[in-house]
Amino acid sequence: MSLSLIPPPTQQINSEIFSRAGVEVSVLRLDLMHPWVNGNKWFKLKYNLLAAKEENYTTILTFGGAYSNHIYATAAAGNLLGFRTIGVIRGEERLPLNPTLSFAVEQGMQLVYIDRETYRQRHTPELHADLRQRFGEVFIIPEGGCNLNGVRGCTEILSEVTAGFDTICVACGTATTLAGLTLSLQPKQRSLGFPVLKNGDFLRQDITNLLTQYLASGLPAPSSTPAPWELVCDYHFGGYAKVNDQLVSFSHDFTQIHGIPLDYVYTAKMFYGVIDLIRKGDLGGDRLLLVHTGGLQGNIGMAELLQKSVK
Repeated sequence: MSLSLIPPPTQQINSEIFSRAGVEVSVLRLDLMHPWVNGNKWFKLKYNLLAAKEENYTTILTFGGAYSNHIYATAAAGNLLGFRTIGVIRGEERLPLNPTLSFAVEQGMQLVYIDRETYRQRHTPELHADLRQRFGEVFIIPEGGCNLNGVRGCTEILSEVTAGFDTICVACGTATTLAGLTLSLQPKQRSLGFPVLKNGDFLRQDITNLLTQYLASGLPAPSSTPAPWELVCDYHFGGYAKVNDQLVSFSHDFTQIHGIPLDYVYTAKMFYGVIDLIRKGDLGGDRLLLVHTGGLQGNIGMAELLQKSVK
């Protein structure tokens, strides 16, 4: 079971701000791996889909919001790899479908809408039992691919990186990616996570739990000791999927200067935060690797929302 994936290149970017701080900055372009199943999404899906295949499941069921990168990638991967897919979507149906959900339907995904209160139970055995009673034997992948199979895949993100770096930076939603990265770092390396949710400090316990459970699971781990990691919670711009003119302007300017598109929900916030910390002198002398986790499809929907807010 495989997709035609391009090994992600590492691209160095230059700036007077970096030079003055004595910082080297490079970007791991996971966004270039595949037109639809790219970024950290493939790494979080990989071992979940392998497990489904090994256990002879033909249907994948997963969860997400109306603009979810995970829903988008799962629909595409399922279609390419021969799985039926079901997406359980938070909230009510809104027609016409936005670009994310339209794409998912085009890939053959069946969309099921549940109210937000019920959606909060998405991790519970009771809701899973109800869904299996409704749809039969389905292989359930948590929202965002946040499970031990997801962590396992994320331990492989840096497998194509050959240059040495001191600090690996990544945007955080569920923090599955940060957990996997932390298990794959070399001695003297560390990871910095930038939560895109308001009050993202709660992710500290989630990360600790994921690392503890993974190391106790017997699954392959590049290291038996997680590398040092920190969360930087000051660059959420108001919360998940919250965007303002400052962030949009930064993202546009960054793309114009460096030729690297950023998504508003995740990578733009992390890149903004990293550059701000460098400007403040908090990341001086480091060799930084910024992980571009894809998600560019979401910019279409965000642009529509921004236009409506202007009107």
